[in-house]
Amino acid sequence: MTNILVPLTEEKLEALKKRAQEYNIRPEQLVQAAVDELLVRQDDKFKHALEYVLEKNKELYQRLA
Repeated sequence: MTNILVPLTEEKLEALKKRAQEYNIRPEQLVQAAVDELLVRQDDKFKHALEYVLEKNKELYQRLA
């Protein structure tokens, strides 16, 4: 098994912990479930959201450079 490091802001980490607690699972389990779902279901809404996030990150990184 391979691990992937994903940087999260404190706000996102707290939101992840809160959501995981709602399901009574560890945050790592919630992330794994989200990845599993992503890999089996890739619809137009997700593609649009992904493109949006990637574009915003690109703009942010360009401003920070």
